[in-house]
Amino acid sequence: MSRIIPRDAEARKNNPVGRDFSEALARGLLILSAFDADHPAMTLSDLARKVDLPRATVRRALLTLLHLGYIADEGRLFRLQPRVLQLAATYLQSNLISTLIQPVCERLARTLNTTCSMAVLDRTEAVMITYASARRTQPFGITEHIGLRLPAYCSAVGRVLLANLDSEQLDATLSAIDMEKITEHTITDRKKLEKILLSTREKQYTLVDQEVEIGFRSIAVPLFRRDGTPVAALNIGIRLEQASKEQMESDYLPHLQKEADTLRMQLL
Repeated sequence: MSRIIPRDAEARKNNPVGRDFSEALARGLLILSAFDADHPAMTLSDLARKVDLPRATVRRALLTLLHLGYIADEGRLFRLQPRVLQLAATYLQSNLISTLIQPVCERLARTLNTTCSMAVLDRTEAVMITYASARRTQPFGITEHIGLRLPAYCSAVGRVLLANLDSEQLDATLSAIDMEKITEHTITDRKKLEKILLSTREKQYTLVDQEVEIGFRSIAVPLFRRDGTPVAALNIGIRLEQASKEQMESDYLPHLQKEADTLRMQLL
């Protein structure tokens, strides 16, 4: 019987699941998530270094994922396969929120000539699960798409989602965030951010100006279920020349609020 490496033993000890926590499954998911735009194909050694696991452990996980069709090998390189999309597709197909909101995003994008998206909170990041654009080509440096992850502390959707956490959840989430200064406008002071989140909770919207990307600003509102439970954030993004911050609040925000109010009665 193989021994558990110290890091996994510590993870098991600190995990509420305890001995039922599957290190093998966790490693497999870690390896799948290691591939990205900058690392579309990697060798066994590349992967072992990136996920900080022994080569033998990574090799066993890779061979399993290869057998299941989630990864293909090209000589010494390993690459994700389309089968991985089944994991995301199942979530999107079974998620009533994304089914309802995709048409809303498309309508807002066409009407306002903007990008429109909906995101949910995943630990310290906001993850887009619906997205629409009025433009055929993306003018922004960030590649926008379903599955895009944005830092919650400095994005409009993220701040709306953070603002609607209870105080204990918010404190734990903020403590886990390494607030990096992404642009010269990014707010990284925790006390200042907490004041912004308090204001966001009171107003139930927030506007972020060039904190994630220079030349781009966005405004977002929370989406609630009928019982008042916050579940997501609806967002509009534009380039600076399209509208001022004041125009975003006067011309764009009412559209978001109207859609959010309508959706509330549909989200059970």
